[in-house]
Amino acid sequence: MAQGWTEEPGRDGRGLGEEERLQSMRITVIGLGLIGGSLLRALDAAGHDVTGFDADPATRAAAGAAGFRIVESVDAAARGPELIVSAVPLPVLPQVITQLAGTDALVTDVTSVKGPVRDLMAAHGVRRFVGGHPMAGKETSGFGAAEKDLFDGCAWVLCLEPHDTDLDDWLTLARLFTGLGARVVPVTASEHDTAVAQISHVPHLFAAALAEQILENPLAGTLGAGSFRDGTRVAATRPELTAAMCGGNHSAVQRELHRLIGVLQDMSESLQADDPVGALIPHLKLGAQARQAWPAAPGQPSTIAAAGGPLLDLGRSGGWVTAVNDTELVVLRPETDRNAF
Repeated sequence: MAQGWTEEPGRDGRGLGEEERLQSMRITVIGLGLIGGSLLRALDAAGHDVTGFDADPATRAAAGAAGFRIVESVDAAARGPELIVSAVPLPVLPQVITQLAGTDALVTDVTSVKGPVRDLMAAHGVRRFVGGHPMAGKETSGFGAAEKDLFDGCAWVLCLEPHDTDLDDWLTLARLFTGLGARVVPVTASEHDTAVAQISHVPHLFAAALAEQILENPLAGTLGAGSFRDGTRVAATRPELTAAMCGGNHSAVQRELHRLIGVLQDMSESLQADDPVGALIPHLKLGAQARQAWPAAPGQPSTIAAAGGPLLDLGRSGGWVTAVNDTELVVLRPETDRNAF
């Protein structure tokens, strides 16, 4: 892996605003499903020189018919780009990584779990890696569902590991993805995995459990309306994708699932109280307050130095990067947290 970040802005001593840093990049996207296909479209629309590969011949044909340059193997995809984006599911990621070992290109990914990917990249000798995860998607999948505007306004995690992540590489990706309209959130892999278990992985499992009820009760399906629709939307995700996502993050998912079960058990006990209505209200108030305040309104734009420590403080407080300038970053923070810096 690259040497860890320091408080200096550039590995090679050049300023971050050098003209070559603003030019289009040669980028290969490996895996052209919803996220990879959308990224291929978005990067192309932004003026970058893009190449794609997918293991599925039909997907390669569809992407080629859409006008994109498509190659026939990972080896071919890895020849010549400045940046390689892995957009394949976690179970097949080791097969791809073995063919990237030794590449001089910067490598990132879009996998929904970050700790295992970080460890795989290190184990296979990928020298320049920055883990990424765009918080974007929809129920449909495949290249046919890809949209070039999918990432506009989304939170895009870029992992920043003390002593491992090269800050200059991190800033290159932050510049690239903010250029696509994303809000770049700097955190460590372990911090990311805990957070997504809470707000994505466990909700997928909970949605599946809720949706399953209507299989044995057609009446419930007939009466289902807004709360059932909203609470089960992600249950329509392909089971293989949800299983890979949750299984890949099993430690954090199990921990957060047990925590949620504990909260539900407390609510169950409240229903046995002499006054179940009054007993439930304190539990429900917390959720109502949290949901009504979400998403938090952003504060006023400000700037921070292009340095690792302040970036991690920003991400941990719920803030994000909106632009990368010569020697500083333009950032926003939740309004309630704006005075913490």
